[in-house]
Amino acid sequence: MPETTPFRRVLVKLSGEALAAPDGYWLHPPTLAGIAEDIARTREAGIQLALVVGGGNMIRGARISSAGWIDRATGDSLGMMATVMNSLALETALNAAGVPARTMSAVSMPTICETFARQPALHHLDKGQVIVLAGGTGNPFFTTDTAAVLRAAELRCEAVLKATQVDGVYSADPKTDPSATRYDCLTHDEAIARDLKVMDTAAFALARESRLSIVVGSVHAPSSIRAILTGEAPATRVVP
Repeated sequence: MPETTPFRRVLVKLSGEALAAPDGYWLHPPTLAGIAEDIARTREAGIQLALVVGGGNMIRGARISSAGWIDRATGDSLGMMATVMNSLALETALNAAGVPARTMSAVSMPTICETFARQPALHHLDKGQVIVLAGGTGNPFFTTDTAAVLRAAELRCEAVLKATQVDGVYSADPKTDPSATRYDCLTHDEAIARDLKVMDTAAFALARESRLSIVVGSVHAPSSIRAILTGEAPATRVVP
């Protein structure tokens, strides 16, 4: 591991699918435990962490609303509740791994978890706790990508790590185009000019405006979060 890391405080965006079992069941305890151990090792590298978890392993508001039987705002509300369930499960796994963690939700659920507010969240981070940020932005029509960038900007993070299915940003879809090449580093302007789908448009626009670096890497490799952030695993950095 390098003696120093490029970032002191990072927000990690995990998809809900990253928590699912191979058979499709919505939560997989061994996977949760593995992510928790990875986060524990990342903290040992001197990086403060906030986490945003999606809810796609359970429900996607846009998808069910497109079927026509439920409106988009209600579907997104169901998705936000799914992120709370995922976040509580991840908090439990982190505590079991010896990592002090606290779930904070943008959707107020005071009998279940703490409601998100910026100053308490900063206090938790300064104390060395990992905060798991649930409920998206608290509003429909916004993705968890946007929630991740918003919270990263609010909490003075230096980067957003988007932990995905692939090890970076490619010139084309590497699953369908064997000639696709991975970029090691790009600027925000280059990503826009090349029409690279780093994040959804609203999230990327906010990251650009906030001058936040975005790191894209694979969540599947062992110790992937730590390895990406310490430069030991391949990833793409999108910088201001």
